[in-house]
Amino acid sequence: MAESYYPVQFSPLIIGTMRLGKWGAQMTTEQLAAFVEGCLELGITSFDHADIYGDYTTETDFGKVLEAHPDWRSKMQIITKCGICRVCENRPDHRIKSYDSSPEHIEASVNNSLEQLATNYIDCLLIHRPDFLMNPIEIEKAVQKLLEQGKIRSFGVSNFTTHQFDNLHKSVPLHTNQIEVSLLCRTAFEDGTLDQCMEYGLRPMAWSPMGGGKLFAEDIDAQIQRIRKAAAPMLVKYECELDQLLLAWLLRHPARILPVLGTSKLERVQSAVQALEIQLDRVDWYDLWQAATGETIA
Repeated sequence: MAESYYPVQFSPLIIGTMRLGKWGAQMTTEQLAAFVEGCLELGITSFDHADIYGDYTTETDFGKVLEAHPDWRSKMQIITKCGICRVCENRPDHRIKSYDSSPEHIEASVNNSLEQLATNYIDCLLIHRPDFLMNPIEIEKAVQKLLEQGKIRSFGVSNFTTHQFDNLHKSVPLHTNQIEVSLLCRTAFEDGTLDQCMEYGLRPMAWSPMGGGKLFAEDIDAQIQRIRKAAAPMLVKYECELDQLLLAWLLRHPARILPVLGTSKLERVQSAVQALEIQLDRVDWYDLWQAATGETIA
């Protein structure tokens, strides 16, 4: 299925909002507005949310920024996720953590996200985690209704296996699969996930694209030592920093991966943008792969 089926196009890097609020930087409205404005000025216009972030508060934080700067909405793409029922003070009716992809829950989640985000449409809605009780036909009806109402402009999934993706894709066209992908998490390269995205002409989104900061920690294991050793001459060759090299490694793949940045610092976003200019050599790509696995490829 061609990507042009959907009108939504994302920026080459996506800003993950999970740690901007209560779960991380705890930005004030003014600080968040300055961060968002800086990202937009850098051409990074896509923002990744989920209803549960900040125990159901981060969408509200972002919505306050859009209320103060309504002209920014047309300059950005908002992604949000639903389907996880998280136990927290803001959801006292959630007895246990569970998944819910029922039409009622999807529609209620979208309506709530629209209100919290102070917008009348979501550019891309994702099912956050595979629901073992998922009914593709019911999901198709809910998604079609939301598309017709203009409340969402595209639909996708997150953390789905290839079989789960195919099962749902047969009923409702999917725009993306947001998965964990990095030099430290290479499963998607080998289990067919990235191949599947290329087959359908879809761009996968990669959360934790730099391995959750493990490569930058002081306490490192043998794998990290190997990667740092292999990377050292490349940092000189490409005149870049390690975080930029890790992004360039992902961006080198023909699936046209869209990294979701987890930073709350604008200078790190600026650094990431520079990684878009690095043209990583094929041999260097495999050098890093082999350093990560500790094995020579077959």
